[in-house]
Amino acid sequence: MIYTVTFNPAIDYVVHTGAMELGSVNRLEREEIYFGGKGINVSLVLHELGIKSRALGFLAGFTGDAIERGVARKGIETDFVLLSEGFSRINIKIKSEQETELNGQGPAIGEEALSKLFLKLDGLKDGDIIVLAGSIPASMPADIYENILKHLSGKNIRAVVDATKDLLFHVLPYRPFLIKPNNHELGEMFGETLHEKEEIAFYAAKLKEMGAQNVLVSMAGDGALLLDENGETHSCGACQGSVKNSVGAGDSMVAGFLAGIESGDYEYALRLGTAAGGATAFSDGLARRETIEELLKQLKDKGNQ
Repeated sequence: MIYTVTFNPAIDYVVHTGAMELGSVNRLEREEIYFGGKGINVSLVLHELGIKSRALGFLAGFTGDAIERGVARKGIETDFVLLSEGFSRINIKIKSEQETELNGQGPAIGEEALSKLFLKLDGLKDGDIIVLAGSIPASMPADIYENILKHLSGKNIRAVVDATKDLLFHVLPYRPFLIKPNNHELGEMFGETLHEKEEIAFYAAKLKEMGAQNVLVSMAGDGALLLDENGETHSCGACQGSVKNSVGAGDSMVAGFLAGIESGDYEYALRLGTAAGGATAFSDGLARRETIEELLKQLKDKGNQ
């Protein structure tokens, strides 16, 4: 079973407008509502690809109830910790001449709620996968990722961590199965600006030396690079299409990679991850299976390796 953890789920309220006029009433051209957060996004795209997962994390208030119902309606198993105070956040995404985001804070998460999450984590078994993705709310311990991996270290659990800078550095001693920085995040970790694939591969290899088993680096229009646990390096070109959406593409890449790795073929997993990420980038919402399959065929026909 794949478990995804979303500390701070959200309702994403996406509004499309014409030219915005500050200080005036602006009419919407159209609007959409999505239930998400990075871990939930991974679960939703896994479901599109026929892979079961269970979504964990924290929910609160009427917005939390709506998120749980919405995710469950999509066919995702849920096992959230329900908080007695506060409400889960609402993020407003304004798509006008420029894209603007207003992200809510979310509820405070105390020690009792954390203990309940760890009790749920005790149910993970050898061979399971846990996905930890995104930033940590201010009310939670800054070392929560490390604490979770330490808590699970006695089991054969494959950990996937999609985080940045110190959050990522600090989990490397626990030998995560997969980490997924983008090329800019990878450069920031080492105080460098990376342009060439050779540079990116060099610093990705440093993360492997520090403990990561597989390092997947997304490079936007330049595709993606994978250094796998067997010491092999794989690259894949970018999908071709019109970018509509900047939210969830990285989460979709993680989901596609995890779905693909069930075949045991890292090149295929990289292509499927790249196709899933592209399918979200080219859509208004998260990737749908038919779009992923179209882009996967595009990558195969182009001879990406």
